[in-house]
Amino acid sequence: MSHSPPTHDKHYVEALASVENTIAKLQRCSTAEKARLHKDFRELAEMVSKLRRGHLEIVVFGEISTGKSALINALVGDAVAEVDVRGGWTQETWHVPWKGSGYAIPGFAESTVVLIDTPGLNEVGGVQRGNMASDAARKADLILFVTDSDLNETEHSALVSLAALHKTILLVLNKVDLYTKEQQARLVEILQKERTVDLVPADRIISASADPREKEFLIESADGSVREMWRKPAPDVANLKASILELLSKDGLALIALNAALYSADKSDRIASMRIELRRKQASQTVWSYAALKSIAVAANSVPIVDSVCGVTIDATMVVTLAHIYGLEMSWLHARKLVVSILKAAGMALLAETSVNVASWIFKALTVGFGTIVTAVPQGAAAGYGSYIVGQAATFYFEHGASWGGESPKQIVRKILEDTDKQSVLNNLKDEIKHAIRLNPHAKTPTE
Repeated sequence: MSHSPPTHDKHYVEALASVENTIAKLQRCSTAEKARLHKDFRELAEMVSKLRRGHLEIVVFGEISTGKSALINALVGDAVAEVDVRGGWTQETWHVPWKGSGYAIPGFAESTVVLIDTPGLNEVGGVQRGNMASDAARKADLILFVTDSDLNETEHSALVSLAALHKTILLVLNKVDLYTKEQQARLVEILQKERTVDLVPADRIISASADPREKEFLIESADGSVREMWRKPAPDVANLKASILELLSKDGLALIALNAALYSADKSDRIASMRIELRRKQASQTVWSYAALKSIAVAANSVPIVDSVCGVTIDATMVVTLAHIYGLEMSWLHARKLVVSILKAAGMALLAETSVNVASWIFKALTVGFGTIVTAVPQGAAAGYGSYIVGQAATFYFEHGASWGGESPKQIVRKILEDTDKQSVLNNLKDEIKHAIRLNPHAKTPTE
């Protein structure tokens, strides 16, 4: 046997590269993002190791007491998985090496096959255990779905979910020793033609008897006397084992390559989604902080026009901060240009806020700055609202890789304005201003 992976196999090489590229993507994340994705990083590293060793995992699913553990024991030929008369005995996933399978993926010196038992699908209070089973399914190269009768609603729903993962599934009708030959045939027919259409191919529905019940035998002695004896028949999993090994011999390498590629794609999507979520949350906090800062700064400024210059400076600084959140570099000058372009795109939509500012400037000029206390709340809130819209638009711009995503700035700003509860934002900004003024012992309560 060769001691190196089959690097000539195109699908295997592509799958390995896909997982390694996803790991590289994760390594480019920020420290905060890595902290949230540490479990994913570990699991991706495990997948690389699994690929390089030719480690093949067969995961066993089924409801409580369908005989999953007994099936594993019968396949392995030893009592290695826990079996108990109580329902729901499997408390976690069990990894059982199938040393007697006689199969190894060609080209892998350390190739192993592992059978994994999972908690019952219908376990009471089994949310955490259900998550364990879901994780096992996503890592599985082959799935054995065990039932002991016609599929009920829970089983059918679980089978649909597993089929959506695009994994190879063998449906095992276990405990067939409880049925007559006619009943067995009818059950298989129902499963093939009614319950598993488009979920499991007909030739992948296999009967088994992993833990047969005791049978009564009549023993005739040499003297002609007859006595009764109860004996437990040997497990009957020969057809299942043959089907598994035939499938692995034909597609073993393809199975682990396909699984790794699907797993990598799933993790890549999760990383992208998590990064968007974290960055969007951080960006939202940043926008609100700067909007509140601008509201207070403009409200407190007693010099006409200077508060407008101060507001532009705050907006540009906010945009530079947002760029950094999204891993982009932007100079203050370019940030200022982006702020101006967004304000132009907003146009008439922010006319009311502009009017408030103009009126406030005039009043401040006529009162030589003493009008600040009167104009503080409305002017500050109006300025903060404009900053809030600029921040939302800049967030969209950076989220789409420093572009407007195929639309014009005016279209994007219009959508943002339509989706924004203006009055709620203004009320919150006014509360921020009033709170800041209350903390200032030298300020009087403004009149709105």
